[in-house]
Amino acid sequence: MSLIKPVSKSVWKYTSKAEDVWRGLNGIFAVYKEAGSSWNYAERNLKYFLCKDLNEMKTRPCGTYTAIEGETNRRMRVVSKLNYADHELVVGPRYQDEDLRMLAINPLTSNMSGIMLFGINRGIKMGSRLQKLNPIKFYKLKGILGHATDTSFITGKIVEKSTFKFIKRHHVDMVCATIQSSHQKKMFEFCGVDIQSQAAYDLAVQGPLMTYDKNIPMLYSIKCIDFDSPEFTLEIACINEDEEFLKTLVNGLGLQLRSTATCTQIQCVQFGLFNLDIALLRRDWNLECIVKNMTTMRYLIWKNNALFRKDPVLREYMNDCS
Repeated sequence: MSLIKPVSKSVWKYTSKAEDVWRGLNGIFAVYKEAGSSWNYAERNLKYFLCKDLNEMKTRPCGTYTAIEGETNRRMRVVSKLNYADHELVVGPRYQDEDLRMLAINPLTSNMSGIMLFGINRGIKMGSRLQKLNPIKFYKLKGILGHATDTSFITGKIVEKSTFKFIKRHHVDMVCATIQSSHQKKMFEFCGVDIQSQAAYDLAVQGPLMTYDKNIPMLYSIKCIDFDSPEFTLEIACINEDEEFLKTLVNGLGLQLRSTATCTQIQCVQFGLFNLDIALLRRDWNLECIVKNMTTMRYLIWKNNALFRKDPVLREYMNDCS
């Protein structure tokens, strides 16, 4: 926790110096990334707004240098002059994008939207630690029945159409239960225990298990929360996922329903214990809001100390989700 030293909320009342704020600009903050833009674009925008606000505060004055003036055959004088080589018009703004170090803890692709966490400056170390813990992510997936595209996403080229009017809500619920059951069975297989054994029961009562192999996507829960044929919405909890896995999940759901389905929206609504309630919208991407957000994140990290415990059981996340 000592790595995260956010500026106090009251700092804006007591200082107008950019140096004071810069010294406290270390920690983790959360923003809401919209679909249609990459995480690199979001990072560049955040750096731009942070530097812009820092440069609007009172920055370091232009440096000086010592010079000796006068004729050599007379008494010379020592004077101090402005060093124009250090002037903002020569070297540029005091704070530039290259000065900020940022880490995207859960980078989202351009087709995905939702909460996205960043570590900044010395907070990168804490961000890397959080990233390695691989917490459960919660998504809302929207899909449409009767269409199949070459990319399994709505922006792709339609390659197949099929009927869907025979599909009802309970059909989707049954397929979701089947998918969840198959993934739960796979968890125990990775643990090397028989699902019918006492060891499997002892593991199951502790809570959902995680795998340390980040190449294997694991699905903990999937349920249909809205159905208005042909559109539907799924809520899932998983780890080690990527965009292709999520799109394939919707596509596979359509195939098991004896039809086709295409993903229309992917929204990350929660990353571990951090949900959309604390994510900064685009209009709040400024220095003051980000500093306050780092303070909120620091409190959540301190309050939920179990988040940083090396425990293969992820009961905390599922309890919050239920």
